[in-house]
Amino acid sequence: MRRRTLVAGGLGWWAGSALLAACESGGDEATGTLRIATGSKGAVYYTYGSAIAELAKRYLPHVTASVLPTNASKENVDSVLNGVADVGFTQADIAGDGNKAAPGQLAALARIYDDYVHLVVARDGPIKTVQDLRGRRVSVGQKGSGTAVTADHILEVAGLKDAVIPQPFSLNESVEALRKDEIDAFFFSGGLAVSLIQELAETFAIQLIALDTLVLKLRASFGDYYAERIVPASAYAGINPTVAIGIANYLVVRVSMPEPLAYGVTRLLFEGRDELAKAHQAAARLNIRSAISTPPLPLHPGAVRYYRAQKA
Repeated sequence: MRRRTLVAGGLGWWAGSALLAACESGGDEATGTLRIATGSKGAVYYTYGSAIAELAKRYLPHVTASVLPTNASKENVDSVLNGVADVGFTQADIAGDGNKAAPGQLAALARIYDDYVHLVVARDGPIKTVQDLRGRRVSVGQKGSGTAVTADHILEVAGLKDAVIPQPFSLNESVEALRKDEIDAFFFSGGLAVSLIQELAETFAIQLIALDTLVLKLRASFGDYYAERIVPASAYAGINPTVAIGIANYLVVRVSMPEPLAYGVTRLLFEGRDELAKAHQAAARLNIRSAISTPPLPLHPGAVRYYRAQKA
């Protein structure tokens, strides 16, 4: 079968009887469940995961797809390892922690896009640097989220782990608490642009705090998962360009996932990319060259089969 990309709106050759799972996978069709562990409603993981589930329902006819709202990365990895979910979105650093906790049990389908760690404050408030968080009320993310783990790492390398008043708020709660002056700052790790932060910036003057001085310290203490990334002024109304911390996001599964299912979902990601990008622009950033880089996790054999087929 000739490889073709999906056509926006019509999904091209997938319409009708040309089924994804039966193509280029040794004749085995994808079957079983596809419970996708995502994140809070309104955040990127949930939106992206919901779009994947909808495509799976349409083009993987023997797969039962559903979306699990969660507190994001850490809960997602735990859910995949415990068999509560079949696939999960996660930050690379959390995937690394999961790999250490359960060696040889996790695999990746793809590196999908990069998160940006936001430290959001009121533009006219007293916080101008990370060190200004000392003694302040700071939302560090919900328990079980990648934000919570990364914020903890940031505060540790900044020497502030016991110097702030932590609040375990969700993104929705953080946005409202900052608006009401119930907190002084909040962390959030998500792909650009985060819609709830965009909405906040349209009615409340915000600024992001630069995190560039902490990247090398994070890498030294917790692994080579972190990089400098620029949040452009165009991302949120009224902000200045700011150096944030970038972390890769993976789609992870158990190594034991059947190969036809892993192959089918991987192909769905790429050949459904235009359709998925309509749900969230993060899906448009999927790139086959970077997708295969998922350290420290191996790629699932089903994903490897898809990537090798693209080189044929």
